Amino acid sequence: MSKRADQKNFKYPLFKVYMNNTVGEDVTKVLLSGKISQYSQVTDFEKELSNFIGNSNLLTVNSGTSSLHLAYHLLKKPIEELNFPGLEDGDEVLTTALTCTATNWPILANNLKIKWVDIDPNNMNLNLDDLKNKLSEKTKIICIVHWGGTPLNLNKLKEVCDYAENKYGFRPIVIEDGAHAFGAEYDGKKIGNHGNIVIHSFQAIKHLTTVDGGLLILPTQELYDRGKLIRWFGISRERKNNQKDFRVEDDIKEWGFKFHMNDVNATIGLSNLPFVIENLKIHRKNAEYYDKELKNLKKITLLNIDSNINSAFWLYTFKIEDKNRDDFINFMTDKSICVSQVHGRNDIHSCVNDFKSKLPILDEYYEKVMCIPVGWWLTEDDTKYIVDCIKEWDTLN
Repeated sequence: MSKRADQKNFKYPLFKVYMNNTVGEDVTKVLLSGKISQYSQVTDFEKELSNFIGNSNLLTVNSGTSSLHLAYHLLKKPIEELNFPGLEDGDEVLTTALTCTATNWPILANNLKIKWVDIDPNNMNLNLDDLKNKLSEKTKIICIVHWGGTPLNLNKLKEVCDYAENKYGFRPIVIEDGAHAFGAEYDGKKIGNHGNIVIHSFQAIKHLTTVDGGLLILPTQELYDRGKLIRWFGISRERKNNQKDFRVEDDIKEWGFKFHMNDVNATIGLSNLPFVIENLKIHRKNAEYYDKELKNLKKITLLNIDSNINSAFWLYTFKIEDKNRDDFINFMTDKSICVSQVHGRNDIHSCVNDFKSKLPILDEYYEKVMCIPVGWWLTEDDTKYIVDCIKEWDTLN
């Protein structure tokens, strides 16, 4: 069995919260301003995010999970522009089991059915061949996860969607779960610019944190306009109320949720966003060093990343061969290096027993997935120490 330890006990943690040094001052100003709900800071944060990503059809919300809930809710109506008939109870979502449960529980919350898709062993992303084979007339949504910050092959995914549209007469909507992938690029464009719905997470240990928060990027103006209302009960923040009482709403045409971000979280995001690019450079530099130093070891196999992909490397993942994973965890724990699989299989939980599916590749590789520290907090000496420890372990019988 592997040793279990809290990350805080490690000298070399797997994750670390990034906070700009002035964030306390920035937040204090907002807290004392009298405006701490959704006001100008949220507006400013969304403008800066639009500039960073290159897409203005985006909405901040209070978590990445809320982004997914909101996305599924928006898709319950037909979208003629996208040749999409709208969701009905019992429709299928093709998705991966190798992810945080937050990816998949919103599917159940919206009365939809999960159909599990196998993984690609080269990158731990969704297996596009298995995806194509599992399409049906009930497949309305394809939910993908950019594992570790490395985008899935979006060109091939588009071909699968073309195939589905030709066969079934409508086009399934793609939801990209980019919780790992803020700042990642595919074909020279940041995730969020490839015609799909995209969500990001601003949870504590992500590349950009607002303590808790999320982002929803939408492919049409209609979806954006509806989402902007629905994230706050269906009420327009810019409404022109003809009634005398400013607290009384005009007619609400489509009910919604309390999913909006507040100015406190937005202020934290505004304070941290300018440092994301530099931090991403460090993640990528560390990953490049690992690629060079670990490529010829006998007990591990590195993942393959296509040349048109610029990973965000929220995780640096490789595969442990010959059932040595627990030995590796114990060895690295003794060296004060935190390592982990990070996410378990979603399909093993009893709440999804109704959706069992054969996933032979995931069965084979699940016990081999391993992630090591790769983040902005590591110095060159740190990454060298981590590499030296892995090489030492690799020589052991």
